Formats: sequence, structure tokens, C-alpha cells
Amino acid sequence: MSKRTRLIVKILLGIVLYMLAVLASAAVVRAGEAEPGHDTLWQVSTIDALLAGVYDGAVPVGELLRHGDLGLGTFDALDGEMVVLDGAAWRVSADGVARPVPADETTPFAQVTPFAPDFSVTLENVGSLAELTARLAAALPSANMFYAVRARGGFELVRTRSVPRQSRPFRPLAEVTASQPEFSLTHTSGDIVGLYGPPFAKAAGVPGFHLHYLSAARDAGGHMLDVRFTGPVVFELDTTTALALTLPATPAFAAVNLAPDREAELKRVEQ
Repeated sequence: MSKRTRLIVKILLGIVLYMLAVLASAAVVRAGEAEPGHDTLWQVSTIDALLAGVYDGAVPVGELLRHGDLGLGTFDALDGEMVVLDGAAWRVSADGVARPVPADETTPFAQVTPFAPDFSVTLENVGSLAELTARLAAALPSANMFYAVRARGGFELVRTRSVPRQSRPFRPLAEVTASQPEFSLTHTSGDIVGLYGPPFAKAAGVPGFHLHYLSAARDAGGHMLDVRFTGPVVFELDTTTALALTLPATPAFAAVNLAPDREAELKRVEQ
């Protein structure tokens, strides 16, 4: 074989190897990507904007439900706690009563995802919300992903809160929740619905677990403050590898100062 022929063969072999490497790399990238519309947390606004008092509804509930069938949030003017479950949205009002929400109702902050559980954790003998979230956190494959959570079962106690509809000028969320109505549901059955945000999610979302509750009768619930059960209760978790953030095109969001660190405010609000 002549030098020229050997050179041509080497060049052709190099091209083939390069193309194989590119195809293999593309396959790896595709394998790591979230499937469009799935494994995606679709979020309206940021938690810091809500903490600062940006309560103007920006996205209709009907549009929200196009992007997910499980999640949580609130409503225009901070009018109650939102629970999204099985593709329907429920409002737990300041009276503690849960009611279905029409598609034209709007939200200033919400997070939803198409729920398709990847793994489950069975827990029993849980004495507090702090214990529940610690045990769930210990079961996560990685603390750096988002997770959607659902559990259906019976509970000795679920303590919840809601928030009343606000009037202008809107007060910061920490001031509103300082006098929030709270409810104790004893010997109740229903669904825990929530999300886990990784540590880097602060400012945009809630780091750690953020859980809401909706009774099996769909007549009570709210933002979870405490829980107690002997179990067993199965918690299903959906690993969510993509975040789609929709920012409100509203004057209030455009004008709000999002520079301050509101981590301490968020801790007060979540308790």
C-alpha cells in the first residue's frame, strides 16, 4: 500500500471515528435531557416576589393546568392556598374550606409538573412535619434535583394554614402570615402534595420541602404546618430535572426590588 493510500485510509478512518464520537455524545445528551413537557417543573413568578407582596394574578389556572397535574401555589390577591391534584385546582380559603377553582382564576405564584413517580418511600411512626421532611430528605437520591411529592393516607393530625384575600396596598407575605388562620384536622384522610427544591433554588423557589394538604372529601386542607401519623403511608416521588420559569408581565413585578435576601422571611412564612 502506497503512502498516499495509507494517508487517505487514515483520514477516512479519522472522519468515521469523529462521526461516531459525535453521535455517541448526542445520544448521551438526549438521555440526560428532560422529555419535553415531562420531568419539568413549570413555575409562575418567584418566591421572593411573593414574599415582597407581588400578589397580582399573572397566569390563568386553565393555562397552569396545561403544564402539570400536581402542584401548589396561591391566587390573585393572595386569596387562599392552592392545591393542584389529579389535574384539578383547589382553593383552601381563609375559612379552611376547600373549593374547586374555575379556569379563569389567576395566580401570582404557582408550581406544577406532570406527575409520574420514579420511586416511593414508605414511612410510619412520624411525629412531626420536621421529622417527615428529614426522613424524606434522607431518601432522596440527590439533594440537587427537584422532586414532586404525593402521599395518600390516613393521618392522626394535619395542622394547616391559609391566608385571607388581601387589599391594596399589599403587605409583605411575612406580615400577612403573622396572623394567619390555622386549622387542626384530626383523624383525617387525604393527600399530601408538594415539592422539594434544591438548596440553589432559593430566591426563585422554596428550598427543601413545601407541602400542602387536601382531604379525601376535598373539603379541607391548606399549607401544611405539622403532621402526625403512625402509618404506614407511601410517599411517591417524581424526579424533576428541568425548571421552566415564567415571569409575570405585570407592573408590580417589573417594579419590585428583588435584590434583598429574604431567606429569613421565607423561614418565618413556612413555619
